[in-house]
Amino acid sequence: MSGEKRKLAEQEGEALPPRPKGKHKKDKPWDNDSINHWEIQGFSKDDNPSGLLEESSFAILFPKYREKYLREIWPVVTKSLKENGIGCELNLVEGSMTVKTTRKTWDPFVIVKARDLLKLLARSVPAPQALKILQDDMQCDIIKIAGLVRNKELFVKRRQRLLGPNGATLKALELLTECYVLVQGNTVAAMGPYKGLKQVRRVVEDCIHNIHPIYHIKTLMIKRELAKDPALADENWDRFLPKFKKKNVKRRKPAKISKKAEYTPFPPPQQPSKVDLQLESGEYFMSQEQKSKRAHQAESARKLDKAVANKTKRAAAFVAPEDDKSAAPAVKSATQPADAQPIAVSLKQKAQKAAKAKADFKAPAQVKAYLA
Repeated sequence: MSGEKRKLAEQEGEALPPRPKGKHKKDKPWDNDSINHWEIQGFSKDDNPSGLLEESSFAILFPKYREKYLREIWPVVTKSLKENGIGCELNLVEGSMTVKTTRKTWDPFVIVKARDLLKLLARSVPAPQALKILQDDMQCDIIKIAGLVRNKELFVKRRQRLLGPNGATLKALELLTECYVLVQGNTVAAMGPYKGLKQVRRVVEDCIHNIHPIYHIKTLMIKRELAKDPALADENWDRFLPKFKKKNVKRRKPAKISKKAEYTPFPPPQQPSKVDLQLESGEYFMSQEQKSKRAHQAESARKLDKAVANKTKRAAAFVAPEDDKSAAPAVKSATQPADAQPIAVSLKQKAQKAAKAKADFKAPAQVKAYLA
């Protein structure tokens, strides 16, 4: 039922049939399986013979260290842009590159391609590789990775993980996605088809978020093999893809665990101020002379206590140590062991014999005469 008939029926009070749901959801002629939505439609000079009406321009800044290289390759860049009807300018004073449309420009999208060319040149992409962006089937994506991690050391470590040993991980990613990838500073520049750029962005962002690129590379390799089989074109590939579980690594317990105080809704009591302490001690009502006298007395008492402590410490070095009775040598017992008695008797006899021999000794007459 049309809108006018429905209004007349409402005025007459007739019962209205329910509105059909999803009436606008019809099959679109451009939305079917026979159309490849990833295909890039070509655009030639015959499609826009009259050119553009307005001038568009873009300016891109470049770092100081790229100045020498840009001066060398600028004639090649100018020649390539001139073939597409784009004018360019290199300003070394301001450190900028500018591209703009001219009267000979017939492609309205080529100015965006020229802007992307300047972005790639400013990010250390070689000129022969960057000039490929002017092709219809080549796109670029600048992925900013600096703000994904706060810690600088973690950022450098994960960025190096994206490159891999001797650039092996990056090379594998380029082969699987059919894209050119360059890691430079805080950004990652990628060039290739739309489908590959989407995969590169996902791998790069997950790598900075601590997901190793090898997991994505394994998945891409399996998908590449499955795409070769036409029998699996309309099937779900989830059963073939690997499922990686995240391991929860136990955190190291801190040596000292501080206990949190019990929560109370009331604020802590206010600490007394300096004036409150002076009022409590009576110092607030003293004159300046009394305050200085009191401070002098306190300083004198402190010095006296310190002098007494130092004197006691020096005198402690001259105090004689107390005798330790427990360490006194043991008194020899009167009784000797049985084994020592024969030895003592023999020694005593030898001593007596030596004394008797000395008494009986008679010196010769010559000796006596010499002594006389």
